[in-house]
Amino acid sequence: MRLRRVYVDAALAPGARVALEGSAASHVTRVLRLRPGDALTLFNGRGGEYAGNIEKSQAGGVTVAIGESCAVERESPLSLTLAQGVSRAERMDLVVQKATELGVSALVPVLTERSVVRLNPQQAARKVAHWRAIAIAACEQSGRNRVPAVAAPLTLRELTAQARSAVTGTRVLLSPGAALRLDDVPPPVTHVTVLIGPEGGLTDSEQDLARTAGFTPVRLGPRVLRTETAAIAALTLLQRKFGDF
Repeated sequence: MRLRRVYVDAALAPGARVALEGSAASHVTRVLRLRPGDALTLFNGRGGEYAGNIEKSQAGGVTVAIGESCAVERESPLSLTLAQGVSRAERMDLVVQKATELGVSALVPVLTERSVVRLNPQQAARKVAHWRAIAIAACEQSGRNRVPAVAAPLTLRELTAQARSAVTGTRVLLSPGAALRLDDVPPPVTHVTVLIGPEGGLTDSEQDLARTAGFTPVRLGPRVLRTETAAIAALTLLQRKFGDF
């Protein structure tokens, strides 16, 4: 059965009505092909979800009557932050989508020496909005009711400065030449930040910088993975060991 889940950036309450406009209305009418009388599920990222029923559908908008609420949550007990070296458009989009499906709590795009992508403030703002839209769509598909935070891009130096000021959490750096495996990270772990370089990886000096900020280098195996493959593999293994897989 096809999922009929729609994110709404608005307060939701049983008995109320909500007007869907723009991309949300287009998603309901053109993608899901729903019509008046059809049921769907609404969520606003603040927890739980709501039954809904389409009352009106007309050019430019859809009116949904909100039914009973359900407090279901599908979040992992592991708080996972992915600090991902910014890569080319389709690769970064894939990482955002799959990381959301795999349960990350936050995504931090990181600009590094070997990042092919260079962003000015206006471009960065557009990219964040684009990545957030991908994360929302992944939540609609995967059943999550909380949208992961998507941070503004940081330089690696800014990321490591923030890491030094944090007093809790496990930090790992994916490095093909590391002596430790990801499976060697000792439990218990409740909050982990995993740092992954872009297409060309992190330079030696960047890896040194990360290590001084408390990131432990680990490897996934004997083969060098693409950045998007490494993200999917690392998040899956972390959820398997410390989360809900």
